[in-house]
Amino acid sequence: MAIYLNDVSRTFGEYLLIPGLTTKQCVPSNVSLRTPLVKFAKGEKSAIELNIPLVSAIMQSVSGPELAIELARNGGLSFIFGSQPIVSQAEMVRKVKKFKAGFVVSDSNLTPENTLADILSLIQKTEHSTIGITDDGTPNGKLLGMVTSRDYRVGVDSHDAKVKDLMTPFSKLTVGKLGMSLSEANQIIWDHKLNTLPIIDKDQNLCYFVFRKDYDSHKNNPHELSDNSDKKLLVGAGINTRDYKERVPALVEAGVDVLCIDSSDGYSEWQYETLHWIKENYNNQVLVGAGNVVDEEGFLYLVEAGADFVKVGIGGGSICITREQKGIGRGQATALMDVAKARDAYFEKTGFYVPICSDGGLVHDYHMVLALAMGADFLMMGRYFARFDESPTKKLRIGNNYVKEYWGEGSNRAQNWQRYDMGGSESLKFEEGVDSYVPYAGKMKDNLKLTLGKVKATMCSCGTLNIPELQNNVKITLVSSTSIVEGGAHDVILKEQS
Repeated sequence: MAIYLNDVSRTFGEYLLIPGLTTKQCVPSNVSLRTPLVKFAKGEKSAIELNIPLVSAIMQSVSGPELAIELARNGGLSFIFGSQPIVSQAEMVRKVKKFKAGFVVSDSNLTPENTLADILSLIQKTEHSTIGITDDGTPNGKLLGMVTSRDYRVGVDSHDAKVKDLMTPFSKLTVGKLGMSLSEANQIIWDHKLNTLPIIDKDQNLCYFVFRKDYDSHKNNPHELSDNSDKKLLVGAGINTRDYKERVPALVEAGVDVLCIDSSDGYSEWQYETLHWIKENYNNQVLVGAGNVVDEEGFLYLVEAGADFVKVGIGGGSICITREQKGIGRGQATALMDVAKARDAYFEKTGFYVPICSDGGLVHDYHMVLALAMGADFLMMGRYFARFDESPTKKLRIGNNYVKEYWGEGSNRAQNWQRYDMGGSESLKFEEGVDSYVPYAGKMKDNLKLTLGKVKATMCSCGTLNIPELQNNVKITLVSSTSIVEGGAHDVILKEQS
């Protein structure tokens, strides 16, 4: 006979937060949203800590390199989608790692014998206007000069003009020496009013560029999620349980910081084998999350397999129809509370804390606070990020409204059969996601500022200044359907509708 659970499967919309004492210290500027991403032992710190508790979903219509760059600059993390060839996914990871490194390895290089036509073609390809001129045209060849947009005039100079006649020669360049600190390099940039400082070794070989814009950018993004040693942005990547033996090495070589097995149902032997292979072959040095699960059994199964974090949620995403198609899943709030309880019990028993990620079911901004209060360490979102300029989809005008395309990984459009893999032949048997639009919302930074402002204000109303305090001290209540109506505008005629 089937096992029947007594609890009701509930969503975030069925709960409200009860205000706590708001002290004079409880102001948004004092609130910390820092949170662990991966497993750590009691008394230690997580190897990666997010500065804001948000990560972007492993989806074609969400997590490309542009969004990954912008989210990391604002304190969160993206997982580059895995439903693409291994080579292109690895290249997306490289693009993020190269973008902001403090010391940047040049990906735009030519020789003195190249032409202006070569310069223009390279700029179109790399979208970088600073070009290192080396003896062999490689990133680490002997530096002979540099070309920027100030060295030529497209409408005046011949496209056949030689680079050696256009470039600023080495003798006129201000350079830094290999081994200097980033602060020392920035000081030279400031003192000499430079936009770019080439860094060379003792043999005059080009090693890196340091850019003024990166320094300014870092000042404008104080919560940037980057490596402390080299200032490279952090980025994750999604993998599946089919080609992981080829995909993981390519992503590790590209510099990925953390992996996540992407599946609608993570409670499987396929995920166990994938986790075990990664941990064994990389001596526990590669960080990898797993999921998705909705109960204690699923959580413990993946943790014992070696998962560094576990994703919670089946069927709660706005474009997910798994519950409709297969009748499996659980209300996101109920699933999250159950797994959080298992996480805490595991920590008490073993001394290892395994963060959990709430994936799906967030409709309103205050649901983010509810999810964190119910035990989530961080939140994975797709629809939220798909609306922004930085997502990889097209902005379209439909009627009088601007929208962006947004499709599920379980849709025919994505063709991500590996995510819904149940063994057998390689094909998508039926859809578990839809193809849709979301309202266009503009730049990520502006929207994040508003959203995080709401989150911090709500935490202050609960009398808490950080996520652990929120989880340990907040009071939560169930609400009736009529009290939900009461919570919105009612019994008035809104002016924009009159």
